[in-house]
Amino acid sequence: MKKIFLIIGLSSLALTFTSCERDITSLNEDPKHPTEVPSGVLFASAEHALMDQMLSASVNRNISRFFTQQWSETTYPDETNYNMTARPIPGNHYNRMMASASATIPSPGVLSALRDARRFLEKEDVDPVKKKNNIAMIELVNVYAWANLVDTFGDVPYFGALKATADNPNNMAEIPYDDAKTIYLDLIKRIDAAIAMMDTSVKGYDRDLIYKGDMVKWKKMANSLKFRMAVTLADVEPALAKTYAEAAFNGGLFTDKSDNFGLQTFPSGLLSNPVYQDVIQSGRNDFLPSDVLVDFMNTTNDPRRDVWFTKLKGAYVGGLYGENNVFDDYSHFTDVISGENAQGFLLDYTEIMFLRAEAAARNFSVGDNAANLYGQAIKASVVEYGMPDTAAATIIANNPFNAANWKKSIGEQSWVAMFNKGFQAWNFTRRLDFPVFVNPAGSRVEGVPVRMFYPVDEYLVNSSNVKAAAAKIGGDKVTTKIFWDKF
Repeated sequence: MKKIFLIIGLSSLALTFTSCERDITSLNEDPKHPTEVPSGVLFASAEHALMDQMLSASVNRNISRFFTQQWSETTYPDETNYNMTARPIPGNHYNRMMASASATIPSPGVLSALRDARRFLEKEDVDPVKKKNNIAMIELVNVYAWANLVDTFGDVPYFGALKATADNPNNMAEIPYDDAKTIYLDLIKRIDAAIAMMDTSVKGYDRDLIYKGDMVKWKKMANSLKFRMAVTLADVEPALAKTYAEAAFNGGLFTDKSDNFGLQTFPSGLLSNPVYQDVIQSGRNDFLPSDVLVDFMNTTNDPRRDVWFTKLKGAYVGGLYGENNVFDDYSHFTDVISGENAQGFLLDYTEIMFLRAEAAARNFSVGDNAANLYGQAIKASVVEYGMPDTAAATIIANNPFNAANWKKSIGEQSWVAMFNKGFQAWNFTRRLDFPVFVNPAGSRVEGVPVRMFYPVDEYLVNSSNVKAAAAKIGGDKVTTKIFWDKF
């Protein structure tokens, strides 16, 4: 037996999990007599696993920063050329989010930990109001993880997933894939149900890593997550997207950086900034800011360069995207990005402000016009990194809002603002189609990815269903668009 230790520095809590070359789903080896684990421990474990995977810079499991060409590589440019088969990157992402039957990963899966947290919570002697708050928190992290899986792969197993039984404790049977749009609409219903059960006057889980059980913050997160998903639907379900977005806006979105879903400062230790672990602590010089991003920022004299990048002979120089690069010949990341205690967010005020600008451009009623919200979004971005809001004036002057081509204005500036937020940036660039990326000469695929391949393991343990899903969505290719990526 091997032991996995999750040290949660913020609460001075050490959690120990045991596994036989599997994940936390081993807690359910006998569903009739599950090991008793406090649900708050499992919830914190799920939060940690989610942040670790979504913010990771490991080329083995999260290459989303390359899908938007914001990072370059040095010695081994395989991932900047979208090689996802030499390393099982899609499978590693899928398994860390889902912890499927085929997973052999050294950490608990997000969704399996949340499933077990809910199961154990039902048996715990907890104040009924607090229990409802805890359920709402579990549901919201569930929705976040499921939405990411849809945004990454398209159709996925959903309604029948993660349902272990006494006869099938590891959920090994083949599971049908569900329609991505149907999943999305169900997830929004789950957000509404979570909001309805919240009592903001009572705290939720004390072990909550992100908001410490503050239900006022969780309610803002719920509405902000709903708003993100609503705007994501805008091209495929415009009327429904407008209804959902306006309801979320009226329910109360993030109002400043303090509301962000993530950590304002990562502690040291196992819960330190995942970028620090992969870029600095690894002792390897594998990553650089890319010339695609740095050159764009250079042309507009963007002041955020001073915060994010070091200079080389007085200039900001990005590594050539898709090529080998000598580490010392280019600018590097500053501690603001790769420091042990840097910030890390999965959903944030800056993103919400750009989404509001986009919503306004689509004629949704979200409190202001698109041009003003565009400026406020850029201001939110500079303030997020401790810069004076006056720095936004330079960016806006050099990137004025173009109402006639608002997708370009919002697409390019949200792409810059979402630097180091791989999946968030990827959603903007796919939906708005700006910036326009060039597939590198050494690319291993037919175009810049707009989705990931289905995991190889799914073809082994869920063969008929994954093949049917691939055929339904138009082929298991990186150029097959997610349902909401209509244009």
